Amino acid sequence: MEPGGGRKEKPKPKEPGSRLEKAKQKSAQQELKQRQRAEIYALNRMMTELEQQQFDAFCKQMQPSGE
Repeated sequence: MEPGGGRKEKPKPKEPGSRLEKAKQKSAQQELKQRQRAEIYALNRMMTELEQQQFDAFCKQMQPSGE
């Protein structure tokens, strides 16, 4: 028999380390989300500029060349 009367051990309360780990994961996830959002906005801006350039080129092509 085990010393201590054979009682089962009480479940340990959650370790503070796991809370810290979860906080780190959440923070990393938020940083990733912010970075992705910034990249999306930058890409959107670039695509808008490209679209405007192509539209301007199209308009120049469509103008009558006699004027």
